[in-house]
Amino acid sequence: MTETSENSPRSTFVTVVAWIFIVLAGFTTAIGILQNIMINTVFPLDQMQHGLAQAKGHPPMPAFFAFMFENIRAIFLAVLILSATTFVSSIGLLRRKNLARVVFICLMVFGIAWNVFSIAIQQYMLSSMPEFQVNVPADVRAQADLFSKGILIFSFIMAAGFSILFGWIIKRLLSPSIKGEFT
Repeated sequence: MTETSENSPRSTFVTVVAWIFIVLAGFTTAIGILQNIMINTVFPLDQMQHGLAQAKGHPPMPAFFAFMFENIRAIFLAVLILSATTFVSSIGLLRRKNLARVVFICLMVFGIAWNVFSIAIQQYMLSSMPEFQVNVPADVRAQADLFSKGILIFSFIMAAGFSILFGWIIKRLLSPSIKGEFT
């Protein structure tokens, strides 16, 4: 525990978590701003929509991919808002504001839910990929299958690891000793 000028105890845990997320969310917010500028100025949305309409006549695009292309601007904006919210709540966490602690906990819960959702979506996307044509050698098919299973296992391990980390942060932020630091 470190002491503040007001002699109220402040845990190192909150300070470290706040600074880590200030740095990470600061970078993602800056990147999100640039991505939103780029998607709204560089990429002509009407041409993207026209290309999507033309692609619908060919082998079917998985529904998730079609949804992503149709709502690309909204998705980039949502990511920017999420990053900025994380950045602001991290600063509030550092300043020991209780509302920021509550928002940060909600963001961690959202992160856990997103990890579960992302594994389900990844499985859906991998299973919706078109099958290889008959003339593709069996060893190539086996390697592709092994590769997709490897990606899924790695993603599951990463999602489980981050979910456990987020759960631990939630548990610590809800503990009475940490809760007492916030106004």
